[in-house]
Amino acid sequence: MYSLDELNAATVTRFHSDLLEHLKHGGEAPVIPSVALWQAIEDNHRCNDALWDEEDQARRRDVPDSSIANSKRLIDGHNQRRNDAIERIDEQVLTTLPNLPESARLHSETVGALIDRLSILSLKILHMDWQTWRADADAAHHTLSRERLSRLQEQRSDLAWCLDELMHGCLAGTLRFKMYRQFKMYNDPKFNPWLSDPSANH
Repeated sequence: MYSLDELNAATVTRFHSDLLEHLKHGGEAPVIPSVALWQAIEDNHRCNDALWDEEDQARRRDVPDSSIANSKRLIDGHNQRRNDAIERIDEQVLTTLPNLPESARLHSETVGALIDRLSILSLKILHMDWQTWRADADAAHHTLSRERLSRLQEQRSDLAWCLDELMHGCLAGTLRFKMYRQFKMYNDPKFNPWLSDPSANH
């Protein structure tokens, strides 16, 4: 068992930024605790980064349709692993927390969902920051990008506060969240009849 004290917004957002620096620019990989919780946070962030890149590729118009179809399949795989990682984050947090009383107020989001949203925001901030100094863009584009970057940073700050509030509340026994399975159906032939029997009339 391990302490949840290190699971706070400052640590998570710094890790997200450091890992992106490593993935995009070859910087030193951030060191994380060798525990299942942080491995799940890393897996989630890597999947979001892969999803971002593949979503961009899927919108190309200079490649054959087969390339787009391949990108869409890769997106499905990344998204499934992303959601699996969110569930693993929640499992690890709930396992480590003391038993939360039923009287605690139920929160609408889980810790894993908030960390996933912070991961996506770190990607938006990284890519919007690049737009602010793109050499092939004009001044109006740079100005618009700076305005949007400021709004994204504000959003991340607000969401970081929400993560800390949820963690503080759970540790104090005043807040709780439930483990909700995603039940993604589109990748499972048992639930997507188009995968099990494409010729059937659905």
